[in-house]
Amino acid sequence: MLLLTTVISAVGVATAPAASAETNGVAITPPMGFDDWNAFKCSVSAALIEQTADFMVSSGMKTAGYQYVNIDDCWLAGARAADGSLVADPVKFPDGIKAVADYVHAKGLKLGIYEDAGTTTCAGYPGSLGHESQDAATFASWDVDYLKYDQCNIPFANYPNMTHQQIDTMLYTTMSKALLATGRNMVFSMCNGTDSAALPWLWGAPVSNLWRTTTDIQDTFASMVGIVDQNAQLAQYAAPGAWNDPDMLEIGNGGMTNAEYQSEFSLWSEMAAPLIAGTSLTTASAQTISIYTNKDVIAVDQDSLGRQGQLLSSVGGREVFAKPLLNGDVSVALFNSSATGTTMSTTAAAAGLRRSPIYSLKDLWSKQVSESAGAISAFVPAHATVMYRVSVPKSLGSGLLAAPHTTLAVGISADPMTTGSVARVTVSLTDDGLTPIVTDRVTLSAPAGWKVRPIVRARPAVLRTGQRTSSIFEVTAPAAAPPISSIGLTADAPFKSIVGARRADSVLTLPLVSPVAKPYLVADTTGTGAVVGQSGTQFAIQAAGTGVSPTTTTTRGTTPAADQYGSIYLHGAAHASATAQTTVTGQPVGRAAKAGLMMRNDITGPAGSPEGVVLYVTGSGTVGMSWDAGGGATVDTSSALSAAQVYPVQLRLVRNGAVYTGYFSPDGTTWTQVAVATLATAAATQDVGVFHTSGSATTPSEADFTGLTVTG
Repeated sequence: MLLLTTVISAVGVATAPAASAETNGVAITPPMGFDDWNAFKCSVSAALIEQTADFMVSSGMKTAGYQYVNIDDCWLAGARAADGSLVADPVKFPDGIKAVADYVHAKGLKLGIYEDAGTTTCAGYPGSLGHESQDAATFASWDVDYLKYDQCNIPFANYPNMTHQQIDTMLYTTMSKALLATGRNMVFSMCNGTDSAALPWLWGAPVSNLWRTTTDIQDTFASMVGIVDQNAQLAQYAAPGAWNDPDMLEIGNGGMTNAEYQSEFSLWSEMAAPLIAGTSLTTASAQTISIYTNKDVIAVDQDSLGRQGQLLSSVGGREVFAKPLLNGDVSVALFNSSATGTTMSTTAAAAGLRRSPIYSLKDLWSKQVSESAGAISAFVPAHATVMYRVSVPKSLGSGLLAAPHTTLAVGISADPMTTGSVARVTVSLTDDGLTPIVTDRVTLSAPAGWKVRPIVRARPAVLRTGQRTSSIFEVTAPAAAPPISSIGLTADAPFKSIVGARRADSVLTLPLVSPVAKPYLVADTTGTGAVVGQSGTQFAIQAAGTGVSPTTTTTRGTTPAADQYGSIYLHGAAHASATAQTTVTGQPVGRAAKAGLMMRNDITGPAGSPEGVVLYVTGSGTVGMSWDAGGGATVDTSSALSAAQVYPVQLRLVRNGAVYTGYFSPDGTTWTQVAVATLATAAATQDVGVFHTSGSATTPSEADFTGLTVTG
């Protein structure tokens, strides 16, 4: 605390109030609750909040620890009252906020609300700048329990001699004091992660209960991984009553798989992050609610020691976290963000447990308990997380009541596989326990249409601590398949131990690719390896990439043009009069991903020959067009239509000499113009094709297309 106060003093703003938010008696463990923004944006209402409160009780979420039902932006009327006080939108909240608070409190829950430190909120409603004391008193009079305080529309120019950190610290400290002065203990959540220059973790603890550490989360795996990587570096700043906030949870919103959502929930809990559901809970699936209510994982997040898990290692997308718990246990998370299943491991000693001949491992998702001589290991599927609670048994005898921990690893000689190809799969079983196991015959199964043949099948054997047995299988892929499909090869290894018969099983998930056929060609400018496939008129592209967009200049500096993508294209097919058309049938939800059409002098070398046009639809359904108007080395101009479209989206790009016109259609009948572009030095013939970029330099996503036609 002294160090953080010193930092605030050093930047020239007021020090924290004597009764700091960190000791206001709330958020001693990370807050748990709901916020409407991710799922509903501005469609908030009293009915939505009250229905959500009802569901949190009936679904068991309240019992699991969720307390706060938070109203986000757009709850306000467009102007303040005559006396300057805030007014709720009379249509969305006909009885006002106090009535909603009373309803939520009657359910045994608490109410949160949103405001902004600037002149207006992010959605353009009245902000709290200059009204901090008045607004804090209003929130207290409404019996609000939680304030999410955003950072849009700050008039930075009004403070010419102050840095962003100084301005943020001043504004947030002002509201912090105002909240404390009301006498009502409200959780104070600083939502200023979009201003990276402010470094809120350095000064947030004396001012607030939590502070945003990242930009807004998107419902994509790439977004989630980027946020984890940022927030993981800040473990030292988290403590009871003061938490790093990597933003709300996207679980169940549709942009990720259940395995990826389990990873999100596991990692937020491992990082002692607030568990705020940004999901339409009343329509959520049973699987989504089961993730949100996993009490073993929640217990890790809510552990009263209040330590954020440390990143022990990070190699090739394989990250190991360890979080010490109050009773001496340690939670270990093995997160595999790579595209291939792999064996991951650490040791009890590396995780910080005291020395013992035996350890107990509880898998917090499968609920299986095993004993280990010290290895903490698992075969982790792509994008998944295995999470253990590791403890030292009270005695050797009690530890031996569990089966030995085993690791069943599955490796393949070709990843991805192509249709009709043959690969070898190695399946290895390791005894990590203190006691021996007796193995039986290992099997490998594959989906219909595949062939599996044993090459080397290990005989039954006795394995002791650290020993391994391996079998090898030959697998043959079917001759025909969709452009890119995900398949699972399942290994099964029965064994016996002193506590009886058990079995280990692992699933290796990998893509099966139907190769692109002539005359189509493939381009990859990602630097990480795009995967592309074709089956007749169906195309698919799995590609990472920071994007295809122009150079942008803001008050925070210049962001260079992004130009990383995977493409399936026709060389020189776009003549001076050409029309290209395709249908984007799907891609991950989220603003960063883009898929569409591209006409370019050279699709394979954008850095050297960027002259061209890209017509795209984003992951959230926004249609746009970007192009190189200046004839230089970067894409420099863009235009977009704000209305989101529902997939499939048909795209048409028409070239007439140096003039290009982009269109889109939801049905192939009614076409809407997106933009008209004039290129300075377009070649007489250009490459033309479909492309995809995930919006992340390291994490790929998939876009699917129907048809690529070029006429004229």
